[in-house]
Amino acid sequence: MVATEQPKKILVVDDEVDVTELLSYNLKQRGFVSQSVNDPKRALEVAKTFKPDLIVLDIMMPELNGLQVCRMIRQESSLKGIPIIFLSAKTEEGDRIEGFESGADDYVCKPFSPKELMLRVLVILKRAGDADGGETILQVNGINLDVEHHSVHVHNKSVELTATEFRLLRLLMQERGKVQTRETLLQKVWNYENDMETRTVDTHMRRLREKLGEEGSGLETVRGVGYRMVESRS
Repeated sequence: MVATEQPKKILVVDDEVDVTELLSYNLKQRGFVSQSVNDPKRALEVAKTFKPDLIVLDIMMPELNGLQVCRMIRQESSLKGIPIIFLSAKTEEGDRIEGFESGADDYVCKPFSPKELMLRVLVILKRAGDADGGETILQVNGINLDVEHHSVHVHNKSVELTATEFRLLRLLMQERGKVQTRETLLQKVWNYENDMETRTVDTHMRRLREKLGEEGSGLETVRGVGYRMVESRS
């Protein structure tokens, strides 16, 4: 007897009831199990009990905004690996960058197309599934990255990275030795196809190198192209 795969669970957090109802309807039409929260103060509590596979989270909410909720989720060991898609009426590049820095996996601007959002949900869930099937511990030079626990150690000392820095380092370690163009990094780390300045990548690389200390030298710049992780020959 072949076991059937359990439907993925999606948590929707938005203070607007019409938005949560719209998303809940579309998610259920596509076979997902959906739960909605209109009070952001309950989001963390519900996430702990519902244990979603993905969270759709509005940013502009009263009392507790989506950025704060996202950071709270990322601090919970049992929740911090759950993909998060932000919804927001803020469309400026700086707002999007702030969203990714707080730990989001994608950023969708309002008003949005339900069909497009459903496609993004599917893409991120597939990416998460692919990642689960890969290496859970990555080691290059003196850097140790634990995918499951979202932790990084350099010579056995813990290094605190933002969610974006973690995804960036993870990709470069997984693809060590291979050059990643800035455009490729924007697509794979920030889920951006266009309209974001490539200097965003350079800024994050600079910060990442600083946090990694002497091991930051393993993040090599390929002039005019992008970056790659190189292994020491010692």
